[in-house]
Amino acid sequence: MPCQPEVVANRDRAEQLVRDAAKRGAQVICLQELFDARYCGQTVDVKGYELAEPLPSPTTERFGRLAGELGVVLIVPIYEEARPGVYFNSVVVYDADGSLVGKYRKTHIPDGPQYLEKYYFTPGDLGYKVFPTRFGVLGVAICWDEWYPEVARIMALMGAEILFYPSAIGSEPDEPELSTQEAWKTVIRAHGVANNVFVAAVNRVGVEDQMTFYGGSFLSGPLGEVLCEGRDREEVLIASADLAQIRKARNLLHFLRDRRIDTYGPLLQRLVEPNDN
Repeated sequence: MPCQPEVVANRDRAEQLVRDAAKRGAQVICLQELFDARYCGQTVDVKGYELAEPLPSPTTERFGRLAGELGVVLIVPIYEEARPGVYFNSVVVYDADGSLVGKYRKTHIPDGPQYLEKYYFTPGDLGYKVFPTRFGVLGVAICWDEWYPEVARIMALMGAEILFYPSAIGSEPDEPELSTQEAWKTVIRAHGVANNVFVAAVNRVGVEDQMTFYGGSFLSGPLGEVLCEGRDREEVLIASADLAQIRKARNLLHFLRDRRIDTYGPLLQRLVEPNDN
């Protein structure tokens, strides 16, 4: 969905869309990153901190009640104030009875032209999370996290069946002729293939100040097949995920069995020097 300047209007619109999705049969519903406000990372402005809320907040409690009312699992991204001066880009997950399953804080924080997130967000300190729910085990990470294969692998090893990536990604102001949309879609689908899991990427749409968010939300399967795909306009996407396909794919492609964890030590180093031999 596109975000308006008024946060109340965005929350109301998001609720309408959640109700629409539930009416159409959705069991797990994910909102986009920072769904209730325009993307603050375009500029450095101390007023942006005013968008953050201590948790639990009126916003999260509203959507928790909504999850229980509709009998759906609901993934709710939120700008979290942990303490004055310490803010996280977070997500809370509610089960279909309205109970809080848990919280994740965005780990990878970008900093580039009009993606000035290091000013607004402290790197997450909770580690990677999976959330057992009525309708499956969900892994949830946020936007910039979605580019890192290590994040997807860890969540898959923890038992995630569907990886959700609420996002806010669009134009590149220093490369106005370049679109990252195909690269974005390809790398996320590849995480699904490498771990034989379903992957759902949920991206906002619309023009906000100098940025155009390209949408393109999608769900892909354990072999990378695209099960539904959005465009650059507001819409609710519905698709079925047959979780039995995970076992089938893993019995075909033994990526997890054949991991050589004894050889992966260099991944824990910032730089890896070339071998002298």
